[in-house]
Amino acid sequence: MTEIFATIVYLLCLVTSAACAWLLGRSYRRNGMRLLLWSGICFAFLAANNLVLVLDLVVWPDLDLRLARLLLALAAVASLIWGFVWDVEED
Repeated sequence: MTEIFATIVYLLCLVTSAACAWLLGRSYRRNGMRLLLWSGICFAFLAANNLVLVLDLVVWPDLDLRLARLLLALAAVASLIWGFVWDVEED
């Protein structure tokens, strides 16, 4: 029973981060604010991270995808930091 709840939580995290990425991307298209773009890219990487987490822990538990998860998390944080620095330099 515990594995079912863990799987549900992983899938809810995936859906939530994908929805955030989509909503931020849609807001960027309407407003054109670059911070929305970088935030959307960050959440897209986080959604990919959550997808790899589901694949790692639920679908293929024997396969270790920890490095891919760490690289996707690093890409998410790096893209958001890049967006913050880039927007500050142009102001």
